Amino acid sequence: MLKLMFINLLNPLMTSGVKSALTDDEVISKYLETSDPKYYSILYDRYSTKVFSKCISLLKSESLAEDAAQDIFIKILMNLSKFSGKSKFSTWIYSITYNYCIDMIRRKKKDPSLLVDNIADTHDAVEDVDEKFLLEVNITRLKIILEDIPVADKSILLMKYQDSLSIKEIGEILDKSESAIKMKIKRAKLKFKKSYYLKFKD
Repeated sequence: MLKLMFINLLNPLMTSGVKSALTDDEVISKYLETSDPKYYSILYDRYSTKVFSKCISLLKSESLAEDAAQDIFIKILMNLSKFSGKSKFSTWIYSITYNYCIDMIRRKKKDPSLLVDNIADTHDAVEDVDEKFLLEVNITRLKIILEDIPVADKSILLMKYQDSLSIKEIGEILDKSESAIKMKIKRAKLKFKKSYYLKFKD
């Protein structure tokens, strides 16, 4: 019933197309001051496509992505007053989206790779992986390998190379130190390279 109530609230906003020159922080402030739906509509218009695209890339199902995106925007609406402004609003939304999708994958697929951390805070030697290698991989093969490696590794590579998030932003999303994120990325690239050579190299 609660979800239905919020869906009814969001429905008129989803096609409103409200435009604004206000920054995200200014829009949030005005929404919290006035509770005027047009301000939330601005945020929805700015981020709905990005949220849905991220859900699609992680969940690989349009129907699941639609449901997830709807739930995520309900979650954003309910928690907007908790946004502290310490990070960018886009990073905050990305964090909610990422964590929601990962939780959904955990529930539906029981992926053990998501339940065990990669001991990212240890600084043992890890083979360095040339980023040029990733950039030169055929796009079809790239997609195949990304589906082959654990979803946690795939996600952090997408954050870094598809979404162009900084190490600091990824750290905020995953609640890890910058050094831990660097190690996670290095390990994910190593798994990618190993998987690539197993599949495509004789």
